[in-house]
Amino acid sequence: MSRMTVNERPIEFLMDPETPLLWALRDAANLTGTKYGCGNGDCGACVVHIDGEPLRSCLVTIAEAEGRFITTVEGLSGSRAHPVQQALVAEQAIQCGFCTSGIVMAAAALIERNPGASEEEIKAAIPNICRCGVYPRLVRAIQRAGRVARRQERISAAPAPGISAEDAAVEVPALSAPDQDAQRGSPD
Repeated sequence: MSRMTVNERPIEFLMDPETPLLWALRDAANLTGTKYGCGNGDCGACVVHIDGEPLRSCLVTIAEAEGRFITTVEGLSGSRAHPVQQALVAEQAIQCGFCTSGIVMAAAALIERNPGASEEEIKAAIPNICRCGVYPRLVRAIQRAGRVARRQERISAAPAPGISAEDAAVEVPALSAPDQDAQRGSPD
């Protein structure tokens, strides 16, 4: 049994402690924004924040994540209001979208610690593999997100996700708030 905080909610995984965090998040918590790409830490599609650091969840077991704070792309900003999310849309730096959540998480960590990152620093901090090859737009988007984070620029809001957080919690029980569980009468 592994306990941790995922997207600001306590969670307990009743799984083999050697299970990669990626699979616990996707299969047990139904947080499918974190993607499986290569399974060996090369592609970056599975990046999540663990105690604020961007790490590849395919390489971290749930035993290693015990007691830690995990943030997935779903927990970054349900309204897509994070500067990185806004800038990726504004710069059209998303194509197929498969690698996007890992890139968003890596870029969000970079912007948090260095919103004025240079092109070289961005390339070093975002080693994610994107088959669509959006790299030039990606660098521009992350630079723009940094300007937004520094309050030097504003971006018109990206479209709303099309589903409210409350409706998503009904559809995806792992996202429900504890008080919603009590209202539905679900057992603890």
